[in-house]
Amino acid sequence: MKKQSIFILFLFLLFVFYISSSFIAAKSNSSAIKIARLKYNGGGDWYSSRTALTNLIEYCNENLNTNIAKEESIVEPGASELFNYPYIFATGHGNITFNNQEASNLRNYLMAGGFIHFCDNYGMDPFIRNAMKKVFPELAFVELPFNYPIYHQKFNFTNGLPKIHEHDGKRAQGFGLIYQGRLVCFYDYESDLGNGWEDLGTYPSDTEETREKALKMGANIIQYAFTK
Repeated sequence: MKKQSIFILFLFLLFVFYISSSFIAAKSNSSAIKIARLKYNGGGDWYSSRTALTNLIEYCNENLNTNIAKEESIVEPGASELFNYPYIFATGHGNITFNNQEASNLRNYLMAGGFIHFCDNYGMDPFIRNAMKKVFPELAFVELPFNYPIYHQKFNFTNGLPKIHEHDGKRAQGFGLIYQGRLVCFYDYESDLGNGWEDLGTYPSDTEETREKALKMGANIIQYAFTK
């Protein structure tokens, strides 16, 4: 148990160093860092919202003065490469599952300072909750209050998560998993930020104003993940 605690502490310090140095590099435009999309198992369409991350990256580079690589990376939950990314994005419409090795790897990544953002494109809610319960059986998703720092980074969202797409007539909610006082997982429900980040015109009902709200909230999430 003591050896495991030392190992987790080592991973945490290593990841904190990586994120800190990466953010400094990003702000100075000296070298690009990468963010990734999670390629999970279970049958859900992990690849949906295809233009979302590239547009968010462009927006963050322009508005946060970051230098994130223009193309997203793809990473599997059980891969050692997971630790290369300060921010992981996961979305889709269907099932998502983690085997024991994937759950353990993802847990170590998050405990060591990583951050994952789940975006319910529609229909993922029970699967996200079940999958993350395997990662953190001792934790449960909590709704984040409107004054939570993730809503007040570069941009202020005084009413919390913006409503981007209409699904079931429910209000948008931002949930989180908090490990030892730190938000390690953000989950946007009934908002669909990822669809809002896609190319304007992908969804005829989207307006420039709605898309701008989605991108601003996305920039807040990136800034929070990079600095917290």
